[in-house]
Amino acid sequence: MKTKKRYLVPHDYMADPSVHVFNGKLYIYPSHDWESGIEENDNGDHFNMKDYHVYSVDDVMDGEVTDYGVVLDTKDIPWAGRQLWDCDVALKDGKYYMYFPLKDKNDIFRMGVAVSDAPTGPFIPQPDPIRGSYSIDPAVFEENGNYYIYFGGLWGGQLQRYKDNKALECAVFPANDEPAIPARIVKLNDDMLQFAEEPKPIVVLDEDGIPITAGDVERRFFEASWMHKYNDKYYFSYSTGDTHNLCYAIGDNPYGPFTYKGRILTPVVGWTTHHSIVEFKGKWYLFHHDSVPSGGRTWLRSLKVCELEYDKDGNIITIEGTE
Repeated sequence: MKTKKRYLVPHDYMADPSVHVFNGKLYIYPSHDWESGIEENDNGDHFNMKDYHVYSVDDVMDGEVTDYGVVLDTKDIPWAGRQLWDCDVALKDGKYYMYFPLKDKNDIFRMGVAVSDAPTGPFIPQPDPIRGSYSIDPAVFEENGNYYIYFGGLWGGQLQRYKDNKALECAVFPANDEPAIPARIVKLNDDMLQFAEEPKPIVVLDEDGIPITAGDVERRFFEASWMHKYNDKYYFSYSTGDTHNLCYAIGDNPYGPFTYKGRILTPVVGWTTHHSIVEFKGKWYLFHHDSVPSGGRTWLRSLKVCELEYDKDGNIITIEGTE
């Protein structure tokens, strides 16, 4: 599907957008790329992001974008090592909770929480990471007063270093015919500061009800979880990483299992694909990024948005990433 697209922050490099509607306004929480000078590698060391901005917009495709400046910086996080990657934000009882992945001083990704009285920050970090947290890409989903975090990412995201929520001595990747490494879901405590349970795997099934395998690289999970509902169905979407697809699967509850349905977005210019999906003023939007403005440099990505549409059966109509 060809659709109108817009770069939202043309003067800076923003990526990995998490987007929510709070109090009738749409807010964007991206990661912040910058020229780190670190050589590009498969562990993502060149993505050495260090702060977050917050943006808002009243008219998604044509309106002015407001930048509220830096709302959290690694220098303000007591346990910080490096690499403040993508975040997400949830609202509960008048407080805004930002969940972020960050490597600790041992270079292990943990998940932190920062709290604000406003969607625009500033966000004040808790003194320690969430107990039992690991990997990257937190995405928060709320339903009936319950809050869940979807998370996980391979390679530089370190998900392959864990099994049954326990760290492994060495990273383990399954054989091509074995089930793919899954994303995780975990329910949050009432105070929004800790996990209420052990994280559970998100199983994505093929059309025959069989778990997607590690060798099915065009469809298996790699990173960038997101959850939204449409017509009472749960849409789990994610990136296939090194094959550059943005895919989705549908289930009947937040935990799944989810049945693979197709691609949301074909590959864009740039290595990574990371997104969020939101309804605003009666229309659905896909927020993502590409590297066109930086000349294809994968570590300098630009925030982008386009309209998203469904067919009569609730399938997402695939969007062409390079058009």
